Amino acid sequence: MKDTRPGTGAAAGGRAIEISGLRKSFGTTEVLRGIDFHVERGEVVCVIGPSGSGKSTLLRCVNLLEEPSAGTIRVAGVDVTDPDVDIDAVRRGIGMVFQSFNLFPHLTALGNVTIAQRKVLRRGRAEAERIARENLGRVGLADRVGAFPAQLSGGQQQRVAIARALAMGPGVMLFDEPTSALDPELVGDVLGVMRGLAVEGMTMLVVTHEMSFAREVADRVVFMDGGVVVEEGPPSRVIADPAHERTRAFLSRVLDPAAARIEDADAAVDADVGDAAAEDGRP
Repeated sequence: MKDTRPGTGAAAGGRAIEISGLRKSFGTTEVLRGIDFHVERGEVVCVIGPSGSGKSTLLRCVNLLEEPSAGTIRVAGVDVTDPDVDIDAVRRGIGMVFQSFNLFPHLTALGNVTIAQRKVLRRGRAEAERIARENLGRVGLADRVGAFPAQLSGGQQQRVAIARALAMGPGVMLFDEPTSALDPELVGDVLGVMRGLAVEGMTMLVVTHEMSFAREVADRVVFMDGGVVVEEGPPSRVIADPAHERTRAFLSRVLDPAAARIEDADAAVDADVGDAAAEDGRP
């Protein structure tokens, strides 16, 4: 069978991810409403936007964890929406890191990083452990290979999850808000690992609320709202000087939440005053 993993074979010369006309509905609710964008090889693209804008659904459609309602998705030239595609072969070339760590609690860090290698890639124990140790060292956990998840902090668990994905040798890494479940003091270690992957040239599609990471690391930023791409471009433009009012409103709330809370409080007071005036018959 032809090797259809991203980053392998003849397809390796094209774009890493190419999305055209992507739509996704859950019942009568259309979550994605015609998405068109791409990720070049070696590029880091950060997807930002409010909750419910379709960011995570977009990411899950890339490796068919969600079935698109319409449109096409190509990963390294392979059409993953083709009914005849070997999706298991495609997925072996796509690493995905979720909000939750999804580690096996009864396995050590080493065991968590070797199990998929052995079950999916059929690597022998010695080779799988060698690769697992290399990747645990890559994420700064060389001294924690024998620790169980309950003995690790949330940040360390997420780094084990990243090592597990890297050990499969992916051509593309997908990150779905990988720091959202972490205490603030643990976020930096995970972002540091992701920065290192970017420096190494790893192709990454990252859904994130970490604006500093997007500003410093992303080659491009995509702002989504209401299931569509509102604008995209380099972070120096999208984050520092957005063209659309909706982007500006979102960033003002994310970058200065205290000011946003004051604005909300002022708006609530104005509304209360207006209601009271209406009851009194005042203009």
